[in-house]
Amino acid sequence: MTVKPFVVSPFAENCYVCHDAGEAVLIDPGTTTEAERRTVLDYVTRNDLRVRHLLLTHAHIDHVFGCAFFAREFGMRWKLHEADLPLLDNAALQAQMFGVELERPPAPETSLEEGGTVRFGKAVWQVLHTPGHSPGSVSFYDEASGFVIGGDVLFQGSIGRTDLWGGSMETLLHSIRTKLLALPDETTVYAGHGPSTTIGQERRTNPFLAGGDEPRA
Repeated sequence: MTVKPFVVSPFAENCYVCHDAGEAVLIDPGTTTEAERRTVLDYVTRNDLRVRHLLLTHAHIDHVFGCAFFAREFGMRWKLHEADLPLLDNAALQAQMFGVELERPPAPETSLEEGGTVRFGKAVWQVLHTPGHSPGSVSFYDEASGFVIGGDVLFQGSIGRTDLWGGSMETLLHSIRTKLLALPDETTVYAGHGPSTTIGQERRTNPFLAGGDEPRA
């Protein structure tokens, strides 16, 4: 399994292409420029990958800028948890709030649910519903490869912000403690922003998991 991150947009968001045995998934296309989008496409082409799924961990503006472009490019719809449909439906309003431009995302598939799976190549990912940063935030757990892609739920030394629509500190901490901290300590965490970390490192050192009240990011 290969996990290729692309740091994109003024929000420094991590877009991921993950691939195994010639098949790939594209996750959280926060690309805002033609150059960023072409960089992602060139990687897919150069590695002769067949994109099987377009996935969103959640539907905040910084993760969906490229949804329309890549849906056209690959001829398929995005998948997300249905609880984040209101965020996706109001993507234009989100863009106005941040003073940025956005091409309206197309209608998605709403097939990401707790206990579901995402299959491509030889990989079988488990879908974990991890709300709190947003109502429909999900994380993708690859047990065989030992990593989780968690969007903006858990960061190195921090957690997701909860002051946006539908956010809840109590819910977020519950998601982290019951879903992510239940994973083995050696599990790599690929976050929506910033560097990767591990479950064990965050269990030992993350101040918000030791009783802190407010997130830093």
